[in-house]
Amino acid sequence: MFPVARAAQSLAARGIQHTAVRHAHRKHQPTFHDKYGAMVLLGGATMFTAVWGYVFTQLKIEWGFSPVGRITPSEWRE
Repeated sequence: MFPVARAAQSLAARGIQHTAVRHAHRKHQPTFHDKYGAMVLLGGATMFTAVWGYVFTQLKIEWGFSPVGRITPSEWRE
């Protein structure tokens, strides 16, 4: 291995080791996602279900019916 490449590799390895040691000694503080992630996910799923439940049951939408054959064109007025 060339001396410059060997020096660069050891420098990179030393930096990785330094970062690993620094992270190992730090106390883990919970983030927003650690604290509230499950509640936000459940809240979103509840809202999704409620909105689509309302749409499917209350809006009287005729799903899948085609207007072909039921609509006749009117006479053209000039």
